[in-house]
Amino acid sequence: MNNSKRILLIIGGGVAAYKALEVIRGLSDKCYEVRCVLTKAGEQFVTPLSVSSLSGNQVSLDLFSHESEAQFSHIELARWADTILVAPATADFMAKVANGHADDLATAMILATTSQVVFAPAMNVKMWENVATQANIKRIAELGYSFIGPTEGKMACGEYGLGRMAEPEQIISELEMVQTSWTKRGKGLTAIITSGPTREAIDPVRYISNHSSGKQGTEIAKELREQGFKVKMVSGPSLTTPPTGIDVIKVVTAQEMLEAVSGSLPCDVFISVAAVSDWRVKEYSPAKIKKSNQQQTLTLKFIKNPDILATVAHHKTHRPKLVVGFAAETSDLEKNAKLKLDRKNCDWIVANNVSEEAGFMGSDSNEVQIHTHANTYTYPCMKKSDVAVTLTNHILESFNR
Repeated sequence: MNNSKRILLIIGGGVAAYKALEVIRGLSDKCYEVRCVLTKAGEQFVTPLSVSSLSGNQVSLDLFSHESEAQFSHIELARWADTILVAPATADFMAKVANGHADDLATAMILATTSQVVFAPAMNVKMWENVATQANIKRIAELGYSFIGPTEGKMACGEYGLGRMAEPEQIISELEMVQTSWTKRGKGLTAIITSGPTREAIDPVRYISNHSSGKQGTEIAKELREQGFKVKMVSGPSLTTPPTGIDVIKVVTAQEMLEAVSGSLPCDVFISVAAVSDWRVKEYSPAKIKKSNQQQTLTLKFIKNPDILATVAHHKTHRPKLVVGFAAETSDLEKNAKLKLDRKNCDWIVANNVSEEAGFMGSDSNEVQIHTHANTYTYPCMKKSDVAVTLTNHILESFNR
């Protein structure tokens, strides 16, 4: 048995508990040693016999069970595990963890462990969206714990939305990545990434924006997570699926993005990938702007949006150790990138050509230059995932990792 592959699975209450049985089977097939804790609520959906049969180990049920404690105390079990996986993680269970409760075996183990803890949430969409649940999720993330899912789909109650527990295959795959990142070079470092476009409303039905897909920012966030960074992504309306294991804050406008970034500081690395609208309308129309038969033109007045990159780079108390900006240019790529490097007070600029001829904006590929104050690194066209790997390696080298 590989002692680096020890999983303690906490099975919470909920219809999704049946998926935990497939998680046990899948982990066992990959030669993980799995020990299980079944909560009181979890016992209403799966039996101790089925869990122990699949795991090959006795199931722990009660904090005050003499038999269980004599064989393997809850403190020893909590520290035996390389990873504690909670699947399904209910709203109630996460509320207890967020507030440091230890009134049953499962919560006591989480409070006693020094290992990584991963939650696979499962609940009704309205419960997931509730402000209390979101506050608990934020608190759990601040404690250094990770999440796998939830996903969108039809629920046992008949409703559709975000809150379904991830499928066993996804949980196992993501768990392996989380375990790998636990020992990667970026462990202990934090990063904030902005991604996607922003939208500035003109009236209730119209807005100005751009063609950014959010793909490059998402790929960078994924790669940093792979290398062990604790990543927070602030994303405008994006075409990409939010990556799991990353705290994602969804915003629409440039002002909302600035507030989300400012509220997330401090961090070690800030990467401004988002294509932020430079302008917004001076006067928003609360009613749809109508046209008349005599009208041939429409004039709108615009005012500057806040400069998020410059704001972070000039921050007096929480400036990150490394500030990386992106320069999307249609001409004079190197010249404009170097001007932006100095003007914004950032450490690096990643310049990319977004002209129509290049055709990179919104695609799966990119061609970049990385400009520092000392050097320029030029790379050929590659997949955006490879750009993410290249940039991450530069970041890790700058921290001597």
